[in-house]
Amino acid sequence: MRAIAPTARQAAPPISLAPASIRWRLRVGRGARVAFIVATMVVLYGPLVLLAVFSFNKSQIISLPWAGFTTKWYPEAWNNSDLRASLVNSTIVALIVAPTCLVVGTLMSFALTRFRFKSRGLVSGLVAAPLILPWLVIGIAGLLFFAQLQKILGFFHLSLRTVVATQIVCTFPLVTAIVSAQLLRFEKTQEEAAIDLGASRIEVLRYVIMPHITPALAAAGIFAFTWSFNNFEISYFTIGFQQIFPVWAYGTLRNSANLPVINAISTLISAAQVVMILFAWRILRSRGGGAEAILGSLVAEVEPQVKIIEEAVG
Repeated sequence: MRAIAPTARQAAPPISLAPASIRWRLRVGRGARVAFIVATMVVLYGPLVLLAVFSFNKSQIISLPWAGFTTKWYPEAWNNSDLRASLVNSTIVALIVAPTCLVVGTLMSFALTRFRFKSRGLVSGLVAAPLILPWLVIGIAGLLFFAQLQKILGFFHLSLRTVVATQIVCTFPLVTAIVSAQLLRFEKTQEEAAIDLGASRIEVLRYVIMPHITPALAAAGIFAFTWSFNNFEISYFTIGFQQIFPVWAYGTLRNSANLPVINAISTLISAAQVVMILFAWRILRSRGGGAEAILGSLVAEVEPQVKIIEEAVG
């Protein structure tokens, strides 16, 4: 009679029964993993915790000892008219950039994954170029381009429109990459089966393809919104005389008396963005599948706030 192969759980003996040398190596490996995770969490989220803590400090200086608890910086931030205007402008820009990039990026992803044409490689390279080039270079290039355009047309000035145009060019490739990755994992046999059963192209798109790429669209939309709202490099060179929040924060940080206000408003923005991501993740999870794709957008939330803290402390 052939012996039954042991399962994975049966084949792995308990750690307590392993030799002392193996137990020691397992414990060292586990400790190293835990230390790495803790160090990563501290580096990523430590500045955010400090930002929130010192937003309730009476002192205007970000340093210990603690000077006392206060909430006065939050009303002061809300009463700042320049801050409110910059937040409104950033929200308007993000609400225009995100839907536009979602539409353009999705159409481009379908073109690159579903069609074969001679210049497909060249188009893919051009689309991916903004993801490789530094935003500082793109911002300077955008400034030079709009300056030359103003000389030619005579009435084209730097404004929120130039910020929107430049951010769309730099953000829709991200949407294209996310949606394309989801489309490449889509089994075309499902689409072919729906067509064989009598479904039209519109019905296939609505009932077969769209449910499959919905998590990617949600993640891409949140990425596009947060990238636009938190973008500094591109906006700094193409904004003109108007203000958006990252540019306003950079200029305000030069005066140490305004640091608590920056802490307060940044804490509120970070909390709102995290709540938005968790809400979207919960919706995707309730609908089943693809919820993990939304977690990647947390990186887009953390990085801009870390930059603000580094500017304040440094």
